[in-house]
Amino acid sequence: MPAPRSAGGVPPSPGVRAALAPLLSHPESTAILTDFDGTLSPIVKNPYEARPLDGAAEVMASLARRFAEVAVISGRSVAYLEEHLVPAEPSDRGHRVRLVGLYGLEQSWGDGRITVEPGAEAWHRVIDAAVVALQEGAPEGVLVEPKGLAVTVHWRRAPEAEGWVTEAVAAEVERAGLRAHPGRMSVELRPPLDVDKGSVVRALAGSCSAACYFGDDLGDLPAYAELAAMRDRGVVTVSVAVLDDESDPRVAAAADVTMSGQRAALGALAWLAQAAAAEPGDRPNGSPRP
Repeated sequence: MPAPRSAGGVPPSPGVRAALAPLLSHPESTAILTDFDGTLSPIVKNPYEARPLDGAAEVMASLARRFAEVAVISGRSVAYLEEHLVPAEPSDRGHRVRLVGLYGLEQSWGDGRITVEPGAEAWHRVIDAAVVALQEGAPEGVLVEPKGLAVTVHWRRAPEAEGWVTEAVAAEVERAGLRAHPGRMSVELRPPLDVDKGSVVRALAGSCSAACYFGDDLGDLPAYAELAAMRDRGVVTVSVAVLDDESDPRVAAAADVTMSGQRAALGALAWLAQAAAAEPGDRPNGSPRP
C-alpha cells in the first residue's frame, strides 16, 4: 500500500513500511506512541515558538480512531500540547489522543481536565524557587523555561554558556533535591520521582499486543528500553528514531528503525493510520483481525 501524502509529511520508504507493518496485525490491541519536539515538531531556537507540522493533529486523531492507545508523550506541559494538538474539527474530538506532559507528570485527553502524578504537586514551590534562582543568574541568550512542575534551561542561543548551565543546574540539584535530565542543548530539572517516558510506555502499552514509540532525544531512551523489555515478554514492538544533524548517536543505536526528520515521522504515522483503515486482506502484512 502506498503512503498517503498528508500535509507536512513524506511517504515512508519500503523498508520503513516493512518494519512498521507488524503493528497492523491487531490495531485494536496496539499502542502508537510518539514524542512531540523533534518528532512531530521541528526543533527551533526558541522553544516557545515550536509548532507541530501541518496535519499532525489530524494524523494523530486518525490514528486514535483505529488503534487501541494513541498518545503524545512529551516534556511539554499538557496545556501546551492541548493548545497545539487538539483538532479543530468536532468530528475528530470523539477519538481522543492521550496527551502526556512533563515526561509523565501530567496527563489529559485533550479536554482541559489534567491529572497530575501523585506526589508531584508537593514540588511546586521547590520548582518555583529554582526558576527564580536560575533566571537571576542566567547569562544573555540562556532561556529558563518554567513548566509548572519542571523547569528547563536552554543554551541553544548561547552555546558558550553550556558550562554555566551545567554548574547552575548542579547547584539546584544539590540545594533542592531535584533531578537533572539532559536534552538537546538543554537540561531539565524535575521532582525526584520515578516517572519517565519508560514508565509511561509501561502504563499505556503494558497490556497491548503490539506497540511503537517515535522519539529523537536522550529523554526517549527509557521508552525504547521499555519496549525492548516488552519484546522479551512476547509483545511486538518497534522503536523509531527520528534523526537530524545534531542527534545523539545513542538514540539511533537504541532504535529498531531510523528516519530523517520530522516530515518523515509524520508521513510514517499517516501511513499507519491509512493502512489500519484498509480491509484486513488489503493490509501490508495481510493479517486479518481476530
